[in-house]
Amino acid sequence: MSGDRDGPLKYPHRSAGASSEDASGTQSAQSYDEFVSQYTTPERDAADYPPYELGPVRPEPRFRLLRKLLTPLILLGALLAKFKFILFAIFKFKVVTTSLSMLVSIGAYTLLWGWKFAVGFVLLLFVHELGHALEAKRQGIPISAPLFIPFLGALIALKQMPKDAWKEAQIALAGPIVGSLGAAAVWAYGEATDNNLLIALAFTGFFLNLFNLLPIVPLDGGRAVAALHPAFWLVGLVGLTALTVFFPNPILILILVIGGLELWNRWRARDTPEGQEYYRVAPWQRVVVAVVYLGLAAALGLAMSASYIERDI
Repeated sequence: MSGDRDGPLKYPHRSAGASSEDASGTQSAQSYDEFVSQYTTPERDAADYPPYELGPVRPEPRFRLLRKLLTPLILLGALLAKFKFILFAIFKFKVVTTSLSMLVSIGAYTLLWGWKFAVGFVLLLFVHELGHALEAKRQGIPISAPLFIPFLGALIALKQMPKDAWKEAQIALAGPIVGSLGAAAVWAYGEATDNNLLIALAFTGFFLNLFNLLPIVPLDGGRAVAALHPAFWLVGLVGLTALTVFFPNPILILILVIGGLELWNRWRARDTPEGQEYYRVAPWQRVVVAVVYLGLAAALGLAMSASYIERDI
């Protein structure tokens, strides 16, 4: 990812064994082990052909995949050594679980976008989860270490439920708020240095946080709108279903299945005495959640529009 502004891109490349056309329209094979075949016809002697020399043929380097995986891990280690505050934050969240899952995710995303974009993307995920963790800690709720799952994002697990939907909404919205501030900082630095990679990374961060505001559990938006009214869950379920139909994607399907089951369980429990107590929210609290939720969604939409870069083809 270098000069494009519309989010993370996979560089096109020609795989080993693919074919290409020369100027005459004929097909010539390209393979991992290149070779040259020489022959003479029975009608003419080899001496009739002018002599020529071939330069040394260099085989393509082996273990390319291993090198791609190791390079970002080494660079991330150097980055963490330089920025000790990041290392300290990871250590506070149980260094082994968090850092190993981060490294695995970086390796996976490197195969798609290159190591620079992969490192930045995983760090933005970390900033997002840091927002959830800080608010949960403020409320005195114990949490698990952040866990990074390749191609699915990251998560932290609350070891006990918040006291009510208002408290849950605060924890849910803290992630997109802090994550959006992190993406905004990347965008500002990218604009100041005219760095398209950072601007594209910021665009992806804005999209990530906006997507998390969809009003369906287990996304942050689903947990936030619980403080408004459980009916918003049905709106989110219908919207995500339509999105999955028009843009089928394994991740959307997985979220839809998990979200559908979670919504069913929560919907059944809403009329129980415990459920009624949990979802009892003061009017002023509903107004605060609505303003923050809708305002953040609008701000992220505008930020995506401003940080979008047209692709040059």
